[in-house]
This record gives sequence, structure tokens and C-alpha cells, in this order.
Amino acid sequence: MSTSVLFDAPGPKARRRHALLAALGLLIALGALYVVLRKMGDAGQLQKDLWSPFLTAEVWQEYLLPGIWGTLKAAAISMVLAGIFGLVFGMGRLSHLSAVRWVSSIVVEFFRSVPVLIMMIFFFGVYADNNVFATEVNPLAAVVTGLTLYNGSVVAELVRSGVYSLPAGQSEAGLSIGLSRGQVLRSIQLPQALTAMLPALIGQMVVVVKDSALGYAITYLELLNWSKTLGSAYANTVPAYIVAAFLFITMNYVLTVIARMVEQRLSRRGRTTLPGVATTPTGGDVEPAAAGTVGAPGRGM
Repeated sequence: MSTSVLFDAPGPKARRRHALLAALGLLIALGALYVVLRKMGDAGQLQKDLWSPFLTAEVWQEYLLPGIWGTLKAAAISMVLAGIFGLVFGMGRLSHLSAVRWVSSIVVEFFRSVPVLIMMIFFFGVYADNNVFATEVNPLAAVVTGLTLYNGSVVAELVRSGVYSLPAGQSEAGLSIGLSRGQVLRSIQLPQALTAMLPALIGQMVVVVKDSALGYAITYLELLNWSKTLGSAYANTVPAYIVAAFLFITMNYVLTVIARMVEQRLSRRGRTTLPGVATTPTGGDVEPAAAGTVGAPGRGM
């Protein structure tokens, strides 16, 4: 039987207290839901005419499905590019060359610090003023650029923490058989780190999907923007936003389930995920398991 060294198992009184607090919390949640529904009813937002359009094929074909496609398209492109960005700069932060390490660290820390919305607005202006892309492509390009730079920086930290989480004997064994530091990183450490951080990468998709809604500010036609258009067309703005929120929750929940399944599969195969890194993040960042100072040399290249 396993025991915890962090806290004692709750006794009978503590279990009753926890059950009471849980029941109290449930009652408060139900009370809040009742108040919300009552307010919506008083405002006429629960009328059948406002919700019946969502049962028609036209609404889904003309508004909701294009919105879902816009959200998933931006998220998928961003995650692929963010993976490449994170792999390059994550390896750069592990380099034994000071110049490469410092440049990579500055790039990663800078884009981790800038809000995603600011980057989207900035690049939207740059692309539009310089005719980099066609007019209809500029919003998508700006959304993808902002999501790529921010989430790529997070992935770079995942790569670095993944390599740091490996036993030191891995690199020592590689060096002992004549491999260079770069060969040890590419052939031994990086494949294991990528496998270990796979659930965290899938979980990071939740952040990408949520942040794609920021494209609303630069007229990108994703789910939130299409929901606004739907609300204007059918005069049911509040129900349209509620349905959009439900769809966002559904997409993110599916990604969360996938991340947990991958983590469990890796655990059954005897491989561990990154210690201290959430596989289903709810915020916009992931803290590495082994934090190092900016520009500190890693174990790799």
C-alpha cells in the first residue's frame, strides 16, 4: 500500500468535512446556475425562437462549421510551425556555443513575454501595409504568426526541460563511445525528450485553440467571429455566444482526453512524461521541470 509523505490520510471527521464542503460547493454552483437562467429568462433569452435556429442545417453550414474550420485551421498550422520553431530554438538553448545559446534564449524569452494579441495586431499591420499576403489571407497569417511565436517559445522550453529531465548517464554514455555533444543530443537525448513531452505538446493545443479566438480583434473568421455574425443575423447574440463557448469546451475537452490517453499509453510502455509539466494546461504557459538561467549551457550540443 502506498503512503504519501506530503500529508496524512484524512480521518473520519476530515472526510465528513470534505463531503460537507463538496455538497455546499455543489449547492452554490446550482444556485448560481439558477440565478443565471432566471436572469436570462427575465431578459427573454430562453425563448424558443432564439434557440431553434441551432437545430437547422443552414446555421451549421453557413456559420458554425465555417467557424470551427477557421479555428482548427489556424490552430493546426500554428502548432506545426510552433513545433518546428520550438525544436530549433530549444536545441539552440542547449548549445555549447555561447552565441547560439544567448540568441536562442533572448528570442524565446522575448516571445514568451509579449502578449499574443499584441503580436497578432502588430503582424496584421505589417502584412497589410507591405502587401505580404493577399488581403483575405492577412488575418489568418497574423493569427498563425502570433500563435507560432508564443507557443513555439513554450515548446522550446519543453524541449529544454525534456532533455534536462533525462539521466546524466545518457549523455556520458554517448560521449564515452566517441559521439560529439551534438550527436548525443540529436541521436540519444532529443528522441527520448520528444517522446516524454508528447502529452504536454498535445495539451498545449488546448492553449492554441483558445488563443485562436483572439483573431476576432483582427477580423479573422474563426468560431467567435462567426458566432457574432450569427447572432446579428438571427438576433440571438447571447445564445450564439453560449453555443460557441460549448463548442470551444468540446474541442478542448477532446484534446485533453487525447493528451491523457497518450500519457497513459506512454506510462504503460514504461516511458515517463516530463516531471512538473502539465499535460493539459489551462493557461498560456508551461513551466519547465528544470529551470535554468538564461544563457546557461545545457547538457546537449
